[in-house]
Amino acid sequence: MQKIFMHLFLLIGVVISIGPFYWMLVGATNPSGDVLAFPPKLIPGDYLLENLRNLSNSIDIVKAVTNSSIIAIVFVVVSLFICSAAGYAFAKFKFKGSNLIFASFLLAMMIPYQATIIPLFQIFGSIDWINTYQAIILPQICYPFAIFLIRQNMQGIPDSLIEAARIDGAGEFFIFFKIALPTMKPALAAVGIFLFTHQWNNFMWPLIVMTTQENYTLPVALSTLAGLNSIDYGQLMLGTAISVIPVMAVFLILQKHFISGILGGSIKE
Repeated sequence: MQKIFMHLFLLIGVVISIGPFYWMLVGATNPSGDVLAFPPKLIPGDYLLENLRNLSNSIDIVKAVTNSSIIAIVFVVVSLFICSAAGYAFAKFKFKGSNLIFASFLLAMMIPYQATIIPLFQIFGSIDWINTYQAIILPQICYPFAIFLIRQNMQGIPDSLIEAARIDGAGEFFIFFKIALPTMKPALAAVGIFLFTHQWNNFMWPLIVMTTQENYTLPVALSTLAGLNSIDYGQLMLGTAISVIPVMAVFLILQKHFISGILGGSIKE
């Protein structure tokens, strides 16, 4: 009886979780008037191509997806390298003030992002980087949570292994790239999911720093679909579905590493 209730509870949870996604996909295949119809229409329609045509006429969806993809991929690659190097240094090097510096990174997570927008805009404006990719990529390249998670996982690497490599004459770069990073694949995958999702869904800063539609990221471009007088919910649902697909794809590809990466720091030598 207990297993029956457990499975029933999980089934209800699955329906609640998948329901909004299914409604979004149904809305993407129906005209705008049917999206808010009552009772709600739960059967996919045949309006997908028309919604796609309207979406393409309203915004340059291909350019927006390209902009978001370039920014997110470059951000993840560069941020993973910098954050993993910082995590390795915090975990395996004991130097004066290391705990204070690490605590400052944790305190940085408590600063509201909105409080940094004006200083960031002034900085990038002074070096003429407004309306550029690097203006979106650089501000959060040293992501504090990523450094924290990687440091916790790095502490699980035995110090004896690092010391043995040093005794054998291995340099720190060799140890980092050939010993530390290969054992960190689950953690890097978990952090990569967080970083990609964060940058792909980033809205406020790109909205402020990007001044031309040609450079709009996907979330910013989709926000222009909400007009003052009317909203075409069909194309809005389709655009939202397109924006969700890359995030789901990244998670499905890396999901087997996700849990082990999150829990990796719980086991230490």
